[in-house]
Amino acid sequence: MPEQTPDAKGVLSQLETLLDEYMVNKAPFSLPPEVKEFIVNVSPYLVIIFAVLSLPIIFAALGLTAILSPFAALGGYGLYGFSWGFQATVGVIIAVITMVLEIIAVPGMFKRTRKAWTLLFYASVISLIGSIVSLSGIIGAIIGAIIGWYILFQVKELYTN
Repeated sequence: MPEQTPDAKGVLSQLETLLDEYMVNKAPFSLPPEVKEFIVNVSPYLVIIFAVLSLPIIFAALGLTAILSPFAALGGYGLYGFSWGFQATVGVIIAVITMVLEIIAVPGMFKRTRKAWTLLFYASVISLIGSIVSLSGIIGAIIGAIIGWYILFQVKELYTN
């Protein structure tokens, strides 16, 4: 019998179950209900604000990456043998994917749908993977992911539709 390789959805489901266990059930403390409610009410507006503010930065990064990547390949290698062009390209691609997922989630965030929560979870996982792959601030990315997941999983119960 051939060995089955796990698909991405199955791995993400296992990660969600694991994080649910540690960020909710075994967490040293739980956020108060009024704090959870505040986070859920404010978060769609924050996503919109940060998306609008980050668009010019992402467009500038895309332009700089497109212009400088050929020269970066000529200039040698940066961290761990990867060129600056590789790291910048991965960073920009991951930022765009993350932002698109978050923007797609906004209407569902207002309606508090589970699908919106899932999109935010996927965006956080993709962002962490992007930081690890591009080797940019791995420790900070892990700490940020843990804090983000704690908040995300604490408010998960409010996304029920």
